[in-house]
Amino acid sequence: MKNPPPIEGALYASEAKIYARAASGRYASLRRYAAVALLAIYYLLPWLQWDGRPAVLLDLPSRRFHLLSVTLFPQDLFLLAVLLVVAAMTLFLFTTLAGRLWCGYACPQTVWTEAFMWMERLAEGERHQRQKLDQGRWTAKKIARKSAKHAMWAGFALLTGLTFVAYFIPARELLHQVVQGSLAGWPLFWALFYGFATWGNAGFMREQVCKYMCPYARFQSAMFDRDTLIVAYDERRGEPRKTGARLTDRPAGDCIDCTLCVQVCPTGIDIRKGLQYECIACAACVDACDSVMDRVGKPRGLVRYTSERHTQTGTARVLRPRLMGYALVWALVLAGFSSLLLTRSPLGLDVLRDRRQLYRELADGRIANLYTLKIANKSDDAVDLHIEALRADGQLLELSETQVRVAASSTESLVVGALLPAQQARGVQKIRFVLSGVNAPELRQTHDASFIGASQ
Repeated sequence: MKNPPPIEGALYASEAKIYARAASGRYASLRRYAAVALLAIYYLLPWLQWDGRPAVLLDLPSRRFHLLSVTLFPQDLFLLAVLLVVAAMTLFLFTTLAGRLWCGYACPQTVWTEAFMWMERLAEGERHQRQKLDQGRWTAKKIARKSAKHAMWAGFALLTGLTFVAYFIPARELLHQVVQGSLAGWPLFWALFYGFATWGNAGFMREQVCKYMCPYARFQSAMFDRDTLIVAYDERRGEPRKTGARLTDRPAGDCIDCTLCVQVCPTGIDIRKGLQYECIACAACVDACDSVMDRVGKPRGLVRYTSERHTQTGTARVLRPRLMGYALVWALVLAGFSSLLLTRSPLGLDVLRDRRQLYRELADGRIANLYTLKIANKSDDAVDLHIEALRADGQLLELSETQVRVAASSTESLVVGALLPAQQARGVQKIRFVLSGVNAPELRQTHDASFIGASQ
């Protein structure tokens, strides 16, 4: 057997640059409105004030997260875990129902890419002008246009990085440091790092982030079923295309093979080849095709939001077992998170027993154990608290400290000695520390501990 001929050509081909054409239509307008709204929230939220402090502030040095009227401490990190589960279930639910709505309208990569592409068109023109500019030689005009584009990109990226840092440092304080040129090392590093990441992802990598870096495109099929909403091309109505019909002498379908659906696609795919993982469901191809159908006098919907079942049978089914299952789990997790948040105590109590010495025997025969009480006040007001310790039978233990004042949104450590008569302090027994508000009885927190006495 002869050896097969060698394969000529390089094993690696550079990614072809995509020159996405600007789309116009109802979905393009919706996408732009969503981008403007989300960008406004991102850039303006650090400047909002709530009770004299930033409405949203992740204060890492003080280990406090301020979210409107709620202040979260490290002890509340379980709420963040539950919130992440809520976010995941929300994504699963809406993906099963309506496909990749997140990718097409709300993903940060999509939103910032939309902004960068607008600045690119402003500096370099529309699709054919950008292609001609890149293919032409370097002239003063080309240098000026490229410089204007990158200046806008760099300024917007730097603003994005500084805004990111403003979620960790109060925005007004950060602005003062920037104006004075006194921005410290780490804030400056993260502002530049996040700004550079935005500049690279939204300016250069764009569709490559969606195609190669984002894991969501890879596992989305696990959440799709035959009734999930997708962007699809009606092959039965569109084929054969106009150019193909000329070659086969068959009646042409509605597709005139203008390729506008390909030209407006931000990931450079041809939706007429079927559903592809690169498709982010932005519906730019829907707007482009609808505009062409209007011009040639054909009904809209050759490319449209539909489902596999509706394409094949003409019927649609919204309620189905998978969707109802996701909705049930999502509702339960959301209800659990809401319950945890609403019933969250403004007090946190952690009790650490002194392990260096099991117990101390005093001169009067009493047995003493030492404890460190870490008390977190999660409210915006200072509180006066009363401390008690009880045995399982309800008997109160004598404590060395029974009162403590904890400042607003702070944590206080207090060493407390608990005492029992020697005849009652035998072996290991459970006790319970109880915190209660001196002037606010509704404030209450408990924590169990062990009291160790002399052996039997």
